[in-house]
Amino acid sequence: MKRQFLLLAFLVASMGIAMAQKFMGGDISLLPKYEEKGATYFDKDGNKISDVLLYMKAQGMNSMRLRLFVDPSKAPEDHKKQGVCQDLDFVKKLGKRIKDNGLSLLLDLHYSDTWTDPGQHSVPAAWAGKSVTEMGVAVYDYTKSVLQEMKAYGAEPDFIQVGNEVTFGMLWETGHVYPSSADRWDNFTLYLKKGAEACREVCPKAGIVVHVELSGQGGNVEPFLQRLSGYSVDYDIIGLSYYPYFHGALSKLGDLLTRLESTYPTKKIQLVEAGYPHAYYPSDATFTYKATYPDTEEGQRKFTADLVALLNQHKQVNGFYWWWPEANEKGIDWQSAVTGSWYNCGLWDNATGKAMAALYELKAFVGDLSHDGIQETRMSTGEKAQSLYDLQGRSVTASSKGVLIKDGKKFIQH
Repeated sequence: MKRQFLLLAFLVASMGIAMAQKFMGGDISLLPKYEEKGATYFDKDGNKISDVLLYMKAQGMNSMRLRLFVDPSKAPEDHKKQGVCQDLDFVKKLGKRIKDNGLSLLLDLHYSDTWTDPGQHSVPAAWAGKSVTEMGVAVYDYTKSVLQEMKAYGAEPDFIQVGNEVTFGMLWETGHVYPSSADRWDNFTLYLKKGAEACREVCPKAGIVVHVELSGQGGNVEPFLQRLSGYSVDYDIIGLSYYPYFHGALSKLGDLLTRLESTYPTKKIQLVEAGYPHAYYPSDATFTYKATYPDTEEGQRKFTADLVALLNQHKQVNGFYWWWPEANEKGIDWQSAVTGSWYNCGLWDNATGKAMAALYELKAFVGDLSHDGIQETRMSTGEKAQSLYDLQGRSVTASSKGVLIKDGKKFIQH
């Protein structure tokens, strides 16, 4: 029996080490708000979940993403109702919780007081009126200060996005660019370089992410990266957003990944945002995938399984983050809703609070074990156990045998 235990422990630990190079999780930037409002989370079988973060870890997630705004109190009111609230204090606390629970952290610096995306990159109110040179200094000083505070707090990021969805630049208008035009690229790349410089100084082990999205169904990604190469911008990872209802079929993503791997063999690739609806296909969708993947729980599950299978075909893809997986209004009074409307692409059902089937497909990206390896704990049969799960995420009893998960940690029970 002892020999079998040691062999099993060795095999499980070896699997953890082998998967250490892949990171899977979600952008959980609103989780504390749902918890404060009293959202009730259940697993797929209707068992209440006491700690959503630990439950996601038990399903194989080993990394989480957080967005950070410069001063979200200055954001437009309608943006606040969409979830803009993540100031440095908020992010430090949630970041420390993530790190304390053994997960890695991807920090998404927006360099704005509010949302940034292909259609908006407003300058923070505190930086208004600065020249290009002064703006570069502001980016450096801000990035350095943020990272120093997070590091001192115990929330040092493992990956850092220098800007969010910067296909068309950032800090508009001085940093507003187009992939097909040379205008203002000197300014934009100065901002990227100053952000990267601060990252290297404070968090030298962190991977630097340049985050673009598949506008024009991916057609803008390659000319953007080609221009970036011409300016010798320092970064490690190509970050992508992929929402099929805006960006097209999986085949387009697959073709793009193949070309990126060929053109940039030294860069890792991470899907830092992705999602698909389990209800109510987006009304502003520009591509309809409903015939292949209906906007149902099963449609979302099948899309997720196929996306994971596609990503696993590409060796340079080492990261995958679901956007807003924690969205769940179950148990929250409608007058106290976290956001102005339900988000139906999350991994919990807003009406029932139950986990969606897609959640359990994600672990196939890294396998059944999280990247931090096995944290072994011997437990004798009969010892009291709370929130026990097997490696498939199913609730089990205290008398169950084999490799089990308790409070996010794996152990072997005889």
